[in-house]
Amino acid sequence: MKVAAVGDNCVDVYKEEGKQYPGGNPVNVAVYLERMGIDASYTGVVGTDEQGEFLVDSLRAKGVDTSHVHVSEGSTAATYVQIVNGNRVFGDYVEGVMADFKMSEEDLSFVCSHDLVVSGIWGHTAKDLGRIKESGTPVAFDYSDQPNDPVVDQSIGNVDYAFFGLESDDTEQVRSFMREKQALGPKVVVVTLGEHGSLAFDGEEFYKQGIIEVEVADTMGAGDSFIAGFIKGVLENKDIPGCMSEGAKSSSVTLQYSGAW
Repeated sequence: MKVAAVGDNCVDVYKEEGKQYPGGNPVNVAVYLERMGIDASYTGVVGTDEQGEFLVDSLRAKGVDTSHVHVSEGSTAATYVQIVNGNRVFGDYVEGVMADFKMSEEDLSFVCSHDLVVSGIWGHTAKDLGRIKESGTPVAFDYSDQPNDPVVDQSIGNVDYAFFGLESDDTEQVRSFMREKQALGPKVVVVTLGEHGSLAFDGEEFYKQGIIEVEVADTMGAGDSFIAGFIKGVLENKDIPGCMSEGAKSSSVTLQYSGAW
């Protein structure tokens, strides 16, 4: 089993602490899949700066296939972060070379050779989902906390597993939203609800999964690790509750340490 993660990457730069951490939705999912014993590749672009080299080296160290990471003249995407009174405060975001990322024909052929492709709303891949879907390769896509972004309705018809992260509880409004989006094409729509767990809808039934209570060190990457766990369940032919359980287990691991990975 092998998963292709494609799209955005980012280096979180903590200037005051003199630290930096690699990340980005598809990047994180690839690393978490490797952690669970599933081969993963990452396709994207980094700049010619030290952050780009750092990100690629970090992925390789985790066992992720970086053969389709492109290097373009310019800066790697970076988010500048400060710790204020113990809380993480996000400052400037510099998209750098990611702003012009586009998969080549060879990239498309490569990702379609995998068992599943995962991407997200910030990765400049929405326009390619139709061709990936046509190849017969299942698509998982993270719409993050952007339920009203125009990209949602433009792309969701080419997505098999659609993920949203909402700051909400299990409400009728959330369920209505899930019914509406699932009717547009996905096999399953999944909404993560923070401390309220997660909810999935397959067009017939809603499924609910609670959290696994742990000592929380950092919430960074919790949603991405849930997606990785859910994908693991899909590849292992588990039913929806089984996939959600895998997602909760994966998140519980990530919550117990600082940083995404």
